[in-house]
This record gives sequence, structure tokens and C-alpha cells, in this order.
Amino acid sequence: MLLNPELALGELFMDGSFVIEQGSVADFLAIVMSQPAAVPDWAKPQWWLRYLVRHLGQLNIRGRSRQNVAHHYDLDGRLYALFLDADRQYSCAYFETPDATLDDAQLAKKRHLAAKLLIDRNDRILDIGCGWGGLGLYLAAMTGADVTGVTLSNEQLQVANARAAERNLSGSARFLLQDYRDVPGTFDRIVSVGMFEHVGVAFYDTFFRRCAELLDDDGIMVLHSIGRSEGPDATNPWIAKYIFPGGYIPALSEVLPAIERAGLLVCDIEILRLHYADTLKAWRERFLARREEAVQLYDERFARMWEFYLAASEMAFRKQNMMNFQIQLTKRQGIVPMTRDYIQREEARLRTLERGTRPTLRMAGE
Repeated sequence: MLLNPELALGELFMDGSFVIEQGSVADFLAIVMSQPAAVPDWAKPQWWLRYLVRHLGQLNIRGRSRQNVAHHYDLDGRLYALFLDADRQYSCAYFETPDATLDDAQLAKKRHLAAKLLIDRNDRILDIGCGWGGLGLYLAAMTGADVTGVTLSNEQLQVANARAAERNLSGSARFLLQDYRDVPGTFDRIVSVGMFEHVGVAFYDTFFRRCAELLDDDGIMVLHSIGRSEGPDATNPWIAKYIFPGGYIPALSEVLPAIERAGLLVCDIEILRLHYADTLKAWRERFLARREEAVQLYDERFARMWEFYLAASEMAFRKQNMMNFQIQLTKRQGIVPMTRDYIQREEARLRTLERGTRPTLRMAGE
């Protein structure tokens, strides 16, 4: 426990050896994560070792990337149905009002991203890390544009294409099992949500240079990712072992230099601070309400692992300055308006379209 408390605490909770008699694990972690974040002197050598070798755990070459994705995203789809919204958005929602539901906030997230992309119906859109297809299907339905989504998860691929077929969108929205490094052609718009955390610092240059190659000269890209506000660090060892192998949450100081080296221009950066904390709270509460179903799908140890994951992640955003960022990129000046007023105007236009043909919020076959 003293040698590696971040790993040991999670494992003790998973094994049932660490029991909280009053309150919840979220309450406990809120107290722990509210303490000063300074590394004690006796733990500094271990921290520096983890930091210096962090790239080894992020060597996300093609084969390893697919293995890492399968570890998390190819779990039984019924697990995700226990706690995600009806559209199965597995990334930070956008809470426009304090009383917004999870479904409302996830729809607002898709709308917010679409507004920043300024999509024309003749555009070709690439969705890197498309998940279960929710964002791509929204963009196709609301704008009439042609959408290609890529994922490394077989489970997500099957569901995304089934959803497109059910909604008669297969002609304008297709989903492929493909690494972003292998996507051919060029696109007018590129969007990537919740995928960049799996790229790895050593591949940031590769990622942005490939995006620059894929993006049309008059194109727009929006990147949505978790970020850390306190500079580069190492991935939590428990998260790396049990939840997201190969994953890393970047600091903007690591991201922006790679963008510059790729020749892309930053047009807008928006920081979403507590939106993910509220998203994770909603996920945690929904999961706990159906926790016994998770035990039946897997076992008690898995359910305790998932409970710890959601609680620890929520408190990292509430107490330890984790955040989400959205970066809008182009290849030349003058592609997007000079002020941000257009975002609200485009969101209002999309709301009108949603009222006319509100996107179906359900999964294929459910």
C-alpha cells in the first residue's frame, strides 16, 4: 500500500478487502482527492520513474492499439446500457442548464460539436473513434452530409452499422474497422471525440500530421479530449492496469506543439471544466441503480471495479483539475468566422431541425 497506494487502494476495494461502512466510495475518494497533491519526498523516486517510462506504456502501434481498445470497448454491450444515455455516448456531455438530463446533455454535446464544424450538406466528414455511431448518425441526419466513422472495436462497429441501417442512413453514414493512420482520401470536416486519450504522447505528431493530410485545405477539424490542467504527468497505475491500458490524459502543453508542427492552425479552444464530473456522476448513479445486473453479467469483483472507476474518475474532475478541451483547427486563415457568435446561431438552427426530426435515442435491436 505504501509503495503504490494508487494501485493498491483500487485493488483492495475490488477484492472486498477495503470496506466503507458509512457513505460511499465516492464520498471517500472526494475526501482523499481534496488533499494537497504534492508528492511526498519518499514517493518522488517512484513518481519520476513512472513519468520517465510512461511512453513505454503508450507505444500504441496498430496491433497494440487494437488490443487496448478491445480490452475496454469490446466488453458486453449490455454493460454500457446500464449507465450510458440512450444514444450510448461514452464521452463528456455538455450541460447547458443545471437541470439538464443526461440524454439532454449528450444531445447538446453533439449539437455543440456540429455547430463548431459548420457543416454543409455536400461535406465529407470523418469521425475518428466513432464509438457506437451516435455522433456520426446525428451529423448525417441533421446536415445531410456524408459521414465515415472509424473504430478499432468490433463490438462498436457492428452496432454502429446496424443503427445506420435501421435509420435508413447507410447511404450517408458508414462505419469501418480501421486505424486512423490507414484512412485514405481527404475530408471537408474531421471530428474526433474521446479517442485522443488512446493515441499516446509518442504518437501526437503522427496523429496531427495524418489529420493534416486527411483534411481538405478549406476544411475544419474539432478535437474533443480529456485534458489535465496541471502539466504533463503519468497515467494512474490502477487505471492503466484495469481500465484503459495504453491510455494517457494530455496537458495542452503537450498537444499544442504537435499541432504547430503539423502545420494546423488553432482557431478556437474551449475548456469544459465540470461537465465531465456531472457526466460521471450521472453514469455512477445509473450504474449503481442497476449494479446487480453488472454482477450477473460478470461478477462482484468486476462490479466493484467499475464502481471504483466511475467514482475515482468523477472525483478527479471535481477535485484534481481534470477537464475536457475542444480544439478547432483549420489549415488556413479565414475558414471560420472571426467571432464565436456563429456557434450559438448554428446551435439554434440545429435545435429547430431536431424538433422537426428529433434523432432516435435507442440502440439497434433494443
